[in-house]
Amino acid sequence: MLIDSHHHLWRYSADEYPWIDDQMIALRQDFWHAELNEIADQHGVDGFVTVQARQSIAETEGLLQLADAQAKIKGVVGWVDFRSASVGDQLDRFAAHPKLKGLRHVVQDEPDDEFILGSEFNRGIGTLASRGLVYDVLIFARQLRPTIKFVSAHPDVPMVLDHIAKPVIDGNTVDLQWRRGIEQLAEMPNLACKFSGLATEVVGDTWDIETIRPYWDIVLDAFSPDRLMFGSDWPVCLQRTEYGHWLDTVRQLADPLSTAEQANLFYATAKRVYDLE
Repeated sequence: MLIDSHHHLWRYSADEYPWIDDQMIALRQDFWHAELNEIADQHGVDGFVTVQARQSIAETEGLLQLADAQAKIKGVVGWVDFRSASVGDQLDRFAAHPKLKGLRHVVQDEPDDEFILGSEFNRGIGTLASRGLVYDVLIFARQLRPTIKFVSAHPDVPMVLDHIAKPVIDGNTVDLQWRRGIEQLAEMPNLACKFSGLATEVVGDTWDIETIRPYWDIVLDAFSPDRLMFGSDWPVCLQRTEYGHWLDTVRQLADPLSTAEQANLFYATAKRVYDLE
């Protein structure tokens, strides 16, 4: 079995996806169910978790509608406005949908690195605990310090760290502050981690498995396979790697693991954390 815990879908529009800038030409096209099914057929993917790519209620609605029609989409991580006084109503609008598994806010793009500690935002996050929904944490490594406080403040909310907190990967030494932040986050049992999105964080024109291996070793040791899950970050990954190349890289890294540990990484952790069918 293979579950891809992190990918995106969109019908491209410059107005709706302004974050796809001039350096991301490969992403300026549609990536929808036909392209997703082609990926599944080529690489033997049994299911996907589809993650929001713009902060819009309309996108959440659209992804859930698509998930209803696409059996390969096992779950959706959408968006609501956690800072809104009506966040409870927004959540109740979607919470009964069987494929809504979590929510996410693009904290990495917030100009204030302390955004994640804001009182209104945290009040909204607190409403997830009673609804059985996961919160996906999307940050840059520089935002790890406040994120540690944030995760510790919500022990009853299951959370998943996207893209191992997006460290700067320069092929030389690992950022020790990032490493310590990962180790501190991993101490919190309500947090799992996606091994995804690393290729796009590499500085320079090329990367290989040895570029990625130090980060794999650190995250694997910190979270262990039962709190670590494979994700592709497709199609964003296409800026630096093809789907198959990334999947093969992670499979090679995971080869020394036991059969049960590999099952956790590539399937069981995502199924358990997101409560997938």
